[in-house]
Amino acid sequence: MDNPLQLTLVNFKKDAYIIVEGKQNADHFYIIRSGKVRISKEVSIVQEEESDILNPGDFFGVVSTMSNHSHIETAQALTDVSLIQVHRDQYGLLIERNAPVALKIIQGFSKRMRHLDKALTELTLKNSAETEDPNHLFQVAEYYLKQSKYNQAFYSYYQYIKNVPNGSNVALAKERMLKIKPYAKVAYLDAPANEFNRTYPKDTMIFSEGQPGNELYIIQKGSVKISKIVNDKEVLLAMLKPGDIFGEMALLDNKARSASADAYEDSELLVVNRANFQQMIQKQPQLITRLTTLLADRIWLIYKQLANTTMQNLTGRLYDVILIQLEKSRIPIRSGQSHQLSFGTQELLKMVGVSAAEGNSALKELLKDPNIKASQDKIMIADTWEIEKQVKFYRKMDKINQARQVSKSK
Repeated sequence: MDNPLQLTLVNFKKDAYIIVEGKQNADHFYIIRSGKVRISKEVSIVQEEESDILNPGDFFGVVSTMSNHSHIETAQALTDVSLIQVHRDQYGLLIERNAPVALKIIQGFSKRMRHLDKALTELTLKNSAETEDPNHLFQVAEYYLKQSKYNQAFYSYYQYIKNVPNGSNVALAKERMLKIKPYAKVAYLDAPANEFNRTYPKDTMIFSEGQPGNELYIIQKGSVKISKIVNDKEVLLAMLKPGDIFGEMALLDNKARSASADAYEDSELLVVNRANFQQMIQKQPQLITRLTTLLADRIWLIYKQLANTTMQNLTGRLYDVILIQLEKSRIPIRSGQSHQLSFGTQELLKMVGVSAAEGNSALKELLKDPNIKASQDKIMIADTWEIEKQVKFYRKMDKINQARQVSKSK
């Protein structure tokens, strides 16, 4: 006998608060049945693409519920409202009974991710370059060539020539490909359409930003680095592990890749194309639930990263990024709790969008802390609670400095 889908109808009077930003235990989200709801944030770092007024058929609270993090927004009833309350555990059944709802949520997440990702790039790198333009593939290749990363350079030059055959730099790209070919290793230049289990050796490219895409990937083994190149700077967006899904944004909205993916270790990937994705929604709700959870987790993370850009002290930002990564991995923040991060100091600097030269003094200050030990590819935290204390200290100093600036301006 099938398990029944248990949805609850709840009503709120005009002006009532439905969810409150920062509150823990987000275990259910809402679909509006009737009435209007306003969404707000205590600190609005970027202008949201969607309206802050929600109407029947719209949903809210999904990011915090499906990521199992604290609420990132406040929802208040503008009128008397009737809502469908969906518990996290019921999401899989909801997909089985009503696949269009799941698709609407996932597509909404994808659109939101692309908007927030662009905002983060502009704030972190102080650049508004259109990295989804296929012409950008040439700039990506040039960056990797300067870094002597011939695997990535060769791959990106190839994709540029393939996708912009009449581009102004095609001849130069062909010339450079010829020179670096003896030193370049790639897994696939043109991935076979019907091969759904693929292996990527360490340091080979899965796809490049600006490249068209119609596949998503599920990591079976290894790890994958997601990054973005703008104006000769690289921002590390995520380090993904087995079970994680990536590449879904290009598949869902039929746009070019907004970031690059590299095998950080030897990796085995399960590939899902557009046709198979539609079947997944109908037949494999557990995978769609996993995809929704991962997208929700990324959106939660990117809001944290956006908040990080507002911090004034670079050493403080480095502490904050460490805390964000601990929270993302759900590592307990308590006295005596140790943890080893899966990346090193250079990746840490890339997470705040600075070069080694720009971040050297801040990194030296960070490493004076006896609570932090670092090697080339790992950072060891002796006490997670001490990291949180440092972040609170730097944020407090920011508020004091801001208050002084306001006082001086009067």
